[in-house]
Amino acid sequence: MAARGHKHASGALTLFSWFGEVAVFSGRLFKRSIRPPVEARELLRQLDEIGTKSIPLVALAGAAIGAVLTLHTQDTLERFGAESLIPSLIVFSMIQESGPLITALVVAGRVGSGIGAELGAMKVTEQIDALQVSAIDPLKLLVFTRVLALTVALPLLTLFADACGILTGYIINRIPLALFLEEGFRYIRIEDFVPHTLRSAIFGLIIGLISCYQGMNVRGSTAEVGRATTRSVVLSMLLVIVADVILVKLIYLIFG
Repeated sequence: MAARGHKHASGALTLFSWFGEVAVFSGRLFKRSIRPPVEARELLRQLDEIGTKSIPLVALAGAAIGAVLTLHTQDTLERFGAESLIPSLIVFSMIQESGPLITALVVAGRVGSGIGAELGAMKVTEQIDALQVSAIDPLKLLVFTRVLALTVALPLLTLFADACGILTGYIINRIPLALFLEEGFRYIRIEDFVPHTLRSAIFGLIIGLISCYQGMNVRGSTAEVGRATTRSVVLSMLLVIVADVILVKLIYLIFG
């Protein structure tokens, strides 16, 4: 029993230590990011890599979620004679929960793994050390641009996923578009739309910080790069889900 308690205590200390290291890494990053110059060219490249190239996957995920929501709600609401509520339920579900969360998980899988692998490989092959020797700050060039690109791109990708899911719902419902949009957005308020969309910026920040931290802290051989990639995806997804629960509760407390 004592050994088991010691093991649990050691695990808790390791967890708190990891969060502390991430916090210190984040503090160093944002302290350096406010100093000129701005790496505008690298930022634009990352916006294209993270944002534009994620559109097909995000669109497919949003459309699939919209189709599933529609099929489930149709079957359920038709039993109670509430078919007129189907458009509203689809729009509410996509905007408030499904769109932001699914987009964040998709991007964490695609982009988080790429960032962890890329930065990890650069660390192992000493390219990051070469940047420092050349008086180039790797945190500004490699980390800040990726974190900022994710923070900016996630809300835009979320809007795209929402639109694809709602469009799929309209197609499956087979009712006039004007009627679908009128019924779907009849009860939507600005408080239902803006906070839930903008919370995806927090998801982007989480994915960027965790993925970059894992990549920048690779030690040893190239085998560690694969482990850093896996940790980037798993931890990003896990923390996004935890943050989603917390942010939804805060949104309802503030705007509810």
